[in-house]
Amino acid sequence: MTVIAVIDLGSNSVRMTISRYHQDGDYEVLNRLQEMVRLSEGMGENKVLQPEAIKRTMNALKNFNETLDKYPKAKIRAVATAAVRQATNQTAFLTEFEETMGFTLQVLKGEEEAHYDYVGIVNTLNINDALILDTGGASAELILVRNKESVHEISLPIGAVTISEMFLEKDVINADSLFQATVALRQMFGDVSWLSDAMHLPLVALGGSNRTLAKISRRQRKITDMPIHGYHLSKQDATDIYQKILSKNLVERQKMAGLAKDRGDIIVGGLLPLVELLLFLGGQQVIFSQAGLREGILFETIRQETGQHVIAPEPASMTID
Repeated sequence: MTVIAVIDLGSNSVRMTISRYHQDGDYEVLNRLQEMVRLSEGMGENKVLQPEAIKRTMNALKNFNETLDKYPKAKIRAVATAAVRQATNQTAFLTEFEETMGFTLQVLKGEEEAHYDYVGIVNTLNINDALILDTGGASAELILVRNKESVHEISLPIGAVTISEMFLEKDVINADSLFQATVALRQMFGDVSWLSDAMHLPLVALGGSNRTLAKISRRQRKITDMPIHGYHLSKQDATDIYQKILSKNLVERQKMAGLAKDRGDIIVGGLLPLVELLLFLGGQQVIFSQAGLREGILFETIRQETGQHVIAPEPASMTID
């Protein structure tokens, strides 16, 4: 029996999952923590992590450390994604992280991030053929799955925060701004040579912005006891919700049931990759995943340490609102 803490320092949120696994591949989650820190806020073209964003992140990490103190024998795996990956002041940030936490932070390559997403999903959702989309704060990972195997993986340098900061207003979204963002996304997707192989496949969506669609839908349908993990939406329902979000100003978006208030200013940009891929590829269904990077790291660790495949959890145990 081993306890492991996986810290995911994302571009928008920092998350930690503490789990206990057994020699037969079974595991249970002991604790989950999440704080929205907007680490990628204001990085701009020079890709510099800003002092206020760093301060917010370090404060959140100090809170995580207090929880970690309760698990003195835990293995710790801490990884960073797009914001730190792209940062020109990465070295200074990594030094500050180590001084704050007492252990090192690994910066994942985009392809590594995509791979762990795939491992997290394929072990918890029954999918054979699908396109996986993980929309983060400053990157989006795409993984083409055929017969449960990953055949293509790519990380693109666009996400909820970057799209919103580059193109969109925080309050009322103007049509010309949305069009500019849409054109930029279509050009980026058009450069992914294998993406046409995903025509008409279901889209498996993860990331806070994407899961917001499912949360809004659950509230509308008054079925909040249904897990997010494995939740399905038709293309029509997904685009209808997006249109509703688009029609509102910032204050109105922040009041929408199922939409976290601190996500209101980036939700339009955050959902744009999902909506564009649905329209571009002609898929008819979105399947939402609560599993991703942290679970992928956990599952690979279990396989390496025990030689066992993970015993898949119940969907309800994956869901955190």
